[in-house]
Amino acid sequence: MSSIEIRRAVLLGVGNILLTDEGVGVRLVEQLQAGYEIPEVLTVLDGGTAAMELLEDLENLDLLVIADCVRVGQPPASVVVLKDDEVPAFFRARISPHQVGLSDVLATLEITERAPRHVVVVGVQPFDISTSMEQSAPVRAAMPQGLQAIRDALAEYGLQTPPKVAEAA
Repeated sequence: MSSIEIRRAVLLGVGNILLTDEGVGVRLVEQLQAGYEIPEVLTVLDGGTAAMELLEDLENLDLLVIADCVRVGQPPASVVVLKDDEVPAFFRARISPHQVGLSDVLATLEITERAPRHVVVVGVQPFDISTSMEQSAPVRAAMPQGLQAIRDALAEYGLQTPPKVAEAA
């Protein structure tokens, strides 16, 4: 458990939902919002394929959690978690299709001294990135693990996401 106080955090889902598994980050964030309580200090953003337009939203954060499709040489549908010092290396290796935009945003925040204090990337290795709005079966099967990895990353910084309680009819 981290001892830093989180006053401002963003969960950013990134990806193109028109390219099969490419939109896994957006899908993960949608599932979290649909099924779990979101702490007050956490802003959930669908970054889609946006980049520099996110600059203002990502300034001076205590925590930035990015959910994205990543190519890290793991078997398809592997869930990967990278934290803080591992993240710049992840962006230098060019393993996410969005990282040109995202790495530019993070570099700009660094230069302007407005970078997030902590950054966590939760990535899923794609199986298929052809044109389709349907996820591949392997990545669809990995969604619960990816969702849990996001919840664990948030919990590590004291941000709990309990399941929503279904209201009685």
